[in-house]
Amino acid sequence: MSKVLILAEHDGSALNASTAKCVSCAADMGSDSIDIAVLAAQTDGIAAEAAALTGVTQVLSVERPENAAPLAAVIAPQLVALAADYDYVLAPSTTFGKDVLPRAAALAGVPQVSDIMEVAGPRRFKRPIYAGNAIITVSVPEGSKIFATVRIASSRAAPAANEAAPITAADINASLPAHTRFVGLQAGGGDRPDLQTARRVVSGGRALGSSDNFDLIYGLADKLAAGVGASRAAVDAGYVPNDMQVGQTGKIIAPDLYLAFGISGAIQHLTGIKDAGTIVAVNKDPDAPIFEVADIGLVGDLFEVIPEIERALGG
Repeated sequence: MSKVLILAEHDGSALNASTAKCVSCAADMGSDSIDIAVLAAQTDGIAAEAAALTGVTQVLSVERPENAAPLAAVIAPQLVALAADYDYVLAPSTTFGKDVLPRAAALAGVPQVSDIMEVAGPRRFKRPIYAGNAIITVSVPEGSKIFATVRIASSRAAPAANEAAPITAADINASLPAHTRFVGLQAGGGDRPDLQTARRVVSGGRALGSSDNFDLIYGLADKLAAGVGASRAAVDAGYVPNDMQVGQTGKIIAPDLYLAFGISGAIQHLTGIKDAGTIVAVNKDPDAPIFEVADIGLVGDLFEVIPEIERALGG
């Protein structure tokens, strides 16, 4: 009888959509139970959202003042304590999951499997390497607990269930470190949808020319209720913060619609959007590599095209 424990990602008040994608991955493992661990200062609303996902057996609620901020050093030892009776421990392959799970795996004394994109068997998983140009199959030996991150760009979100799973308050005994403290959180996206889970994303490249010109991208994104991304060139030029970078060394995303303005399409960037539903590219260079992967391509000046799109949207 195999059991899966998923570490929920949240912002302190609402569940992140990446957790629902981890549930789908867990279901593909054919496990007998799928539990979600919610660690927060107040878990009520978050736990209720997790309990409403199809396939979830129960939700384990861990309320502690130390869990008010998503500190990996604090969460990891608690996760290991919760995972004592589980065969699999999963977390989304987001900034949060990549921060917490390696620490937890190290504390548990086991290796970690990264970026699961497909379950090939109970202990066999496929993951991308070489910027997504190759896929390898990773096998975990018998007798080893499996700690793994799930590539959310390759997984569907579990739907809402007809009946909510039970929520149980978990009492764990874990020694928490005192050498790490939360200072603050800064995000470049403001109130816009989270870049890694947004259904629509508008991205800009170095062709914007300045951080002020990125207001064009923000304005269009707001009209579309979209997240905002950027190429590495735009980030390196200082136009936007690095948490907005899309690509191999940034965030891997899979929105239903991806709009790229002034992005040439380096292989590292294309790696981050290859699972997107529809890719629309606007670039003055007709030979830009991004046109090779775009579903819709327009050779034009973004400073003219974006206002035209906004007028068509009624703005």
